[in-house]
Amino acid sequence: MRKLRCCALVCFLVIALQLAGFPPNAARKASSLPKKRIAGKWIATWAASPQSAAPDPHEPLLNIEDQTVRERVRASIGGSQIRIRLSNEYGSSPLLVDSATVAMPIDLARVKPGSIQTVTFGGRNSVTIPSGAPVLSDPVAFPVASGDEISISLYFAKRVATPTWHELALKRAVVSQHGDHTHAEEIENGAVSKSSILVTAVLVPAQPSQQLVAAFGDSVTDGDGSTVDVDHNWPSDLIRRLRNTPQDSKIAVVNAGIVGNRLLNDCFIANAGCFAISALARFDRDALALPGITHIVLLEGINDIGFPGANLDGSYLAAPTDLPTLEALTGAYFQLISRAHAHGVKVIGATMSPFEGVDLPGYYSASKEELRQTINKWIRTSDSFDGVIDFDSVLRDPDHPSRLLPRFASKDHLHPNDAGYQAMADAIDLALFK
Repeated sequence: MRKLRCCALVCFLVIALQLAGFPPNAARKASSLPKKRIAGKWIATWAASPQSAAPDPHEPLLNIEDQTVRERVRASIGGSQIRIRLSNEYGSSPLLVDSATVAMPIDLARVKPGSIQTVTFGGRNSVTIPSGAPVLSDPVAFPVASGDEISISLYFAKRVATPTWHELALKRAVVSQHGDHTHAEEIENGAVSKSSILVTAVLVPAQPSQQLVAAFGDSVTDGDGSTVDVDHNWPSDLIRRLRNTPQDSKIAVVNAGIVGNRLLNDCFIANAGCFAISALARFDRDALALPGITHIVLLEGINDIGFPGANLDGSYLAAPTDLPTLEALTGAYFQLISRAHAHGVKVIGATMSPFEGVDLPGYYSASKEELRQTINKWIRTSDSFDGVIDFDSVLRDPDHPSRLLPRFASKDHLHPNDAGYQAMADAIDLALFK
């Protein structure tokens, strides 16, 4: 009787599936789909904020078709597994990634023999990412330690019409000749880019008491002015500093900076290298949505001050009349703080560094400097933030406080150099992250 009941149940299910419009083999196909639940919490060990891009015939990452991209990221904390997050958030159509692998790199084009691991998505080796969406990979058994580099290779058989990328990666990527080279130990004769494509986060399994600090800001956080391939923006310098402390395995640091970012307004100016929605618009996606987030270091506002009236190639970055008021800027800070606190996340305010002498006409003026000083005073004294980092006092010239100290200034006199970024990281009180 038990066997008869089982047979009857099977027959009923088959008939029900057919009546519902499923083909006879649908149950068999469904049984092949992945069922394993991915248990446990994860934390971001690396991140980059997604950006849209303007067409550029000379940029290899913006003209991909039947090619493999190999790019590198550096873990801030370790783990026994990794997962990668890919983004088609600025794509105008679904994007097919035909193959993906991770490996331990030797340099931008070569990986260590035997280190290549296939990355899957729902058990499959390829994935179609809907327009406007991200996708998260399955866990990969790929142990990493704090400071380890990871090479990520992606193959696109079809043309990538509207890629989502991060322009100022400051770490060279290689774009192959035609074909799938994701499992090759070396990509030969490839084109080189200083940007990255699609990869916006790498996760590792979270451990008890771990914390995640997101450095959220503009080009000073992104690392403009630092040396390519050596990870010398201030968030990376902070990671190296943490490796020499007892907090080594407890604090992850990721970089959520974007060139040209502003608090209040978007920026889509190709010749300024500025393609990003405002801090207010991207804050939840690029900071609050990061797995494991506990702290945000907020360094934003200098472009809100500098862009109005700044002239680049004969056109304004923003109209001179667009200079924001103190109330508008502090209101934006309050909004970000409130949204973070609603998630139980602390926000540490950072003062803006000096910018007199910047090589962009109209970016600096005495009235703009007065506004910067007023906002910095508010950041230091308003008690609105959960803590304060005074980058201004670290970087300014004591004899000329509206300028960067010469030994900390890059050539444009707006961004720090490697030494300046190191001084920023060294000045952070690690007790802020308790």
